Amino acid sequence: MTQLETARQGMVSAQMLVVAQEEGLSPEKVRQAVAEGTVVIPANPNHRALHPRGVGAGLRTKVNANLGISTAFPDVGREERKLQVALEAGTDTVMDLSTGGPEEVARCRGMVLDASPVPVGTVPVYEAAVRAQARHGSIVQMDAEELWDVIEEHAASGVDFMTVHCGVTRQALERLRREGRLTDVVSRGGALLIGWMLHHGKENPLYERFDRLVEIARRYDVTLSLGDGMRPGSLADATDRAQVEELVILGELVDEARRAGVQVMVEGPGHVPLPQIEANVRIQKRLCHGAPFYVLGPLVTDVAPGWDHITAAIGGALAGAAGADFLCYVTRSEHLGLPDLEEVREGVVAARIAAHAADLAKGIAAAWEWDREMARARKALDWARQLELAIDPQTARSLWERKNERVAADCAAECSMCGPYCAMRLVAGYLAGRA
Repeated sequence: MTQLETARQGMVSAQMLVVAQEEGLSPEKVRQAVAEGTVVIPANPNHRALHPRGVGAGLRTKVNANLGISTAFPDVGREERKLQVALEAGTDTVMDLSTGGPEEVARCRGMVLDASPVPVGTVPVYEAAVRAQARHGSIVQMDAEELWDVIEEHAASGVDFMTVHCGVTRQALERLRREGRLTDVVSRGGALLIGWMLHHGKENPLYERFDRLVEIARRYDVTLSLGDGMRPGSLADATDRAQVEELVILGELVDEARRAGVQVMVEGPGHVPLPQIEANVRIQKRLCHGAPFYVLGPLVTDVAPGWDHITAAIGGALAGAAGADFLCYVTRSEHLGLPDLEEVREGVVAARIAAHAADLAKGIAAAWEWDREMARARKALDWARQLELAIDPQTARSLWERKNERVAADCAAECSMCGPYCAMRLVAGYLAGRA
C-alpha cells in the first residue's frame, strides 16, 4: 500500500512515525494530514537507505537541492561531491536533473539513489529525451512508449518523487499562443513535451494517459510532483492565463491521483513580482485542494544574475509565509551555468534561511524556540553557543575567528565591532546597578 492508502485505512506507517517525531507532532496528526493529502511523505520502498521527510501543511518548510550532470560537465564524481555538500548544508531532498550521455545519466541517478539518505526526485522526460537523441538523432522522434519505459525504470530504481509535466496540454499551449509572452516557455520539461506534441500533432501522453502514470506511481509509492511547464520565466509573464490554465488542469489531476491512492504535490513559479506571490500561493491551494506546493524561488526580479540565490530567498520567504511547503533552491549560477560545490552549499543555506523565516511566520514552535535560544546566547555573550546554533555554523565560525583575532584579551567576551562598548554588556551592568 502507498502512504496515502495506509493513512486512509487508519494505520500509522513507520515513515509517518519518523516524520511525527522530527516535526514534534503526534503520529495521528501526521496520519490524518497524509490521509487528507495536505502532507506527502515521498518514500519509495526501493530506496533502501531513505530517511523519510514530510512535506506539507503544518510541517517545517522543506528545501530541495538540484544536482545532475550536463553535456558540458558529464563528471558523475563531481555530482557525488555536490550531493555530500548539499547534505552537509542541510538539504531535505535532492533532485537529479541529469542530461548528457544515456549511460552517464543512468549512472548518475544510480549514484544519487545509493548515496542519498534523503528523498530523491527526478524528471523522467529528461532521460527519455537524452535516449531519443542518441537513438533517433532527434528528441521529437521519441516514441511515447520510450517515455513510459523511463518512468517505470525510475520508479523501479527507487526514485521517491517525480516531476511530470502533465498540465502541458494542447489546450494550455493554445492559451499560451493567444496570450503572447515575453519569454515563452522556460521549463525544460515543458519545452521538450511541447516540441514532441507539435511535431506529432498529438496530446501530451502524460495527460492523455494519466491513469497509466498513477498506476506506476501507486505500484512503487512514488509521489507525483505535477510540474509547472508553463511557469513564468520573467516578471512580465507572471500569473498570466497560460500559467493559470495549467494550474486548473493540475488541480483536476490532483483529485485523480488522490482517488487512485497516489500521493501528489504541485510545482509553482518561477519569476513572480513581490505583490503577486501571496496570490499565487492562495490560488494554488484553492485550485489544488490543499496539495503541498513546491516553488522554484520564486525569483522576485529578472536583473540579478550572479545573485539569484538572494532573489530566490526573498521570494521563497514570502511564498513560504503565505503557505508554500517546499522551496527548491536557486544558486547564484542560475541563468549562467551549472553550479560548483560552493554555489551548491550557498544555495542550500540561502533556501534554508528563507524556509526558516517562513516557519517563523507560520508559527512553527520549533522555529521560534531556535530563535529564542540564539537570543539567550547573544544576551549571555556565549559565542560557542551562538556558533553552534547558527544555520550555517561553518561560515559563522570562520567569520568569528577571522574578525576577532586581534581583539584584546580583556574584552574577549565582546566582538570586534563594539569591544568594551558592547550594548548587551553595558545594559546588563546598568540594570545590575554597576556603573
